[in-house]
Amino acid sequence: MTDGATGPLLLGVRHHGPGSARAVRAALDAAAPAAVLIEGPPEGDALLPLAADERMRPPVALLAHAVDDPGRASFWPMAEFSPEWVAVRWALDHGAAVRFIDLPATHTLAMAGDPTWTDGEGEGADGGEADERRQGLRVDPIAVLAGTAGYDDPERWWEDVVEHRGTGAAPNGPPATGAHDPLAVFAQLADAMAALRETYGHGGHERDLVREAHMRLQIRAARKTHGDGIAVVCGAWHVPALTTRTTVTADRALLKGLPKVKTGITWVPWTHRRLARHSGYGAGIDSPGWYGHLFGAPDRPVERWLTKVAGLLRDEGRIVSSAHVIEAVRLAGTLAAMRGRPLAGLTETIDAVRAVMCDGSDVPLDLIRDRLIIGDALGEVPDTAPAVPLQRDLTRLQRTLRLKPEAMERDLDLDLRKETDAARSLLLHRLRLLGVGWGEPAAGRAGTGTFRESWRLRWEPELHVRVAEAGVWGTTVLAAATARAESDATSATALADVTSLAERCLLAGLSDALPVVMRALADRAALDADVGHLAQALPALARSLRYGDVRSTDTAALGGVATGLALRICVGLPPACTGLDADGAAEMRGHLDAVHSAIRLLPGPADAGTGGAAGSGPQDVAGRWADALGRLAGRDTVPGVLRGRAARLLLDDGRLAEDEAARLMGLALSPGTPPAEAAAWIEGFVGGGGADPGGGMLLVHDERLLGLVDAWLTGVPAEAFTDVLPLLRRTFSAYEPGVRRTLGELVRRGPAVDGPARTEAAVPGFAAELDASRADAVLPLLRLLLGTEDTDDDELLGAGT
Repeated sequence: MTDGATGPLLLGVRHHGPGSARAVRAALDAAAPAAVLIEGPPEGDALLPLAADERMRPPVALLAHAVDDPGRASFWPMAEFSPEWVAVRWALDHGAAVRFIDLPATHTLAMAGDPTWTDGEGEGADGGEADERRQGLRVDPIAVLAGTAGYDDPERWWEDVVEHRGTGAAPNGPPATGAHDPLAVFAQLADAMAALRETYGHGGHERDLVREAHMRLQIRAARKTHGDGIAVVCGAWHVPALTTRTTVTADRALLKGLPKVKTGITWVPWTHRRLARHSGYGAGIDSPGWYGHLFGAPDRPVERWLTKVAGLLRDEGRIVSSAHVIEAVRLAGTLAAMRGRPLAGLTETIDAVRAVMCDGSDVPLDLIRDRLIIGDALGEVPDTAPAVPLQRDLTRLQRTLRLKPEAMERDLDLDLRKETDAARSLLLHRLRLLGVGWGEPAAGRAGTGTFRESWRLRWEPELHVRVAEAGVWGTTVLAAATARAESDATSATALADVTSLAERCLLAGLSDALPVVMRALADRAALDADVGHLAQALPALARSLRYGDVRSTDTAALGGVATGLALRICVGLPPACTGLDADGAAEMRGHLDAVHSAIRLLPGPADAGTGGAAGSGPQDVAGRWADALGRLAGRDTVPGVLRGRAARLLLDDGRLAEDEAARLMGLALSPGTPPAEAAAWIEGFVGGGGADPGGGMLLVHDERLLGLVDAWLTGVPAEAFTDVLPLLRRTFSAYEPGVRRTLGELVRRGPAVDGPARTEAAVPGFAAELDASRADAVLPLLRLLLGTEDTDDDELLGAGT
């Protein structure tokens, strides 16, 4: 604990331990040192006064990053119950000098990128059994001490020996040994760690030798200024090394030749959830919320904890009374006594909650673990803390738009017709383009192209690193996103990547980046002759053209490119579909559906001012696409699944008469067609897909087509039936249960193959003529949805379509 009879007070702790934090505070109160030295990066010394700012609220972390490579970063997190934070606050409150003494971040960050300095598995020089024990071994000192004491759970042992010290009354057992002597626990831990270091050496943590040499030098320098009135707060593992007598020359030799990198450092908010992972100090804890409760509870910690649990369960609608709390406290104390623990710990309280408040179910415990045992506490850092310009601009935008970063995941619904919501959408899209994943589009709502967006937001501390990395692109979010988009456009090699980037630029409102993106798009499109690549690229452009006006963005530049892509697909599609194998045909079918949906989204003739060439407007594109589908449907060299799909798309658009569809099906199912090819045609024609999620309804409403399928299936030879059955089963299994049941009833009844045909090509399942009275009943609801109560019926129907 001390270096000789007189010397610095060495307080060996476990990082993020409430018992250690209380013991450090008591020891500092008793010793009243003139200087406090703390394990941490010395670059953070200038930031220590900020810890006294009333706007600084832990958990927080020191973030050090390489200036030229912000992605190379490291965190030193501190919670309210961290001994280091307690020591910093004690020193600032009592006017004592306070410094960090660990190896500077300028070295640790450089060593992190240098394989020469990584913790290796080198053999010891002495060989023998100790050598075998050290090789590849990284000792967990807490686990070793717990095992020696007969515990199978290191966390449980540490709670009993240290964390439950001074937690108030002890209704479930006596206080831990040494509770009345503020220095006794540190002496005991120092002895235990000395025994471990004698056995295991550096224990596989080879870099610790360099760190400890630097700490010894810093302690010597502090003693020249403050004498022996020094307290050192460090990991208990390091205490024996800091009391080892070495020479200044030997310590400096270990530090000679260390790599360096230019480093920036600041305070950033941290979360309890992140404390549960190994980072920074290398000490992850499983229950930061529980530890925070132990540190903050003035007395009766078990009773107060179980009251919190009861309150959470009541908020979630479970019936929990005061009697439940009383019984849970009693049961937790009984379990602690049976297990020989000085105080009921987290294990006992969980067991008591499960039995008393959760009726033996583990399901509510997941909520308790997430909300209380771990917790969603997010710290705060004052504006005076250093930050890259991009971070400052982001902070300003967050305040302006009232988007406060939160550790708890939450959903955000935006109405893009509102100015504030539109600005929020732009910010979130720009951050995604920069790789700062604060918000992610909610599943099922993203990409619909409507005026509504749904996002799922969650702020993680690592996003500060992402913001620092993005700072190389600009000093504001808008400038950085624009520069990043331009760079991505010039470096992209795939056409689909550029079209996706164009869509993201429109969503993010990056009008200055669009010219660069459009030039790259035109260049890639001109060089790419692969129909599959063109088909992958078109949907993003079509969505941008269709819905760009929601964000008041100029999409005119996309019109000519989208039209050119669509026309090239129309020309190249039939040859590209010839001679494909089964896998190629399945992939091309997906392209077929995607292009068909995209062409439907292209602006109509009234919106044709897109800069396209004369005679090649949206209406002409749709006609050319229909001609291409017609050629596919009638070409024998095209796989059956594509011929069937082309026929179905034409039928749905009213460009193929039902008599002609029945004729094509009859040809495809004729006796001369191999059964496997016929089954593939059926799969393409009646199978669901991106443009046709309910393919089975066609057969329900057109018994003639169902009769053709039924007649073909009953005529398939027995030897071929087992080959076509998997294809048919895959097709029909995609239908809704109600559709399958209706088809079965129709087949059992016997569909009319020669039943009456419709007089005109209409959408299957709908009447040939519009029922005006039923259609008018929809208009009030449509006005409400679109917010156009004063619009007349003709304008309203135009807006709705």
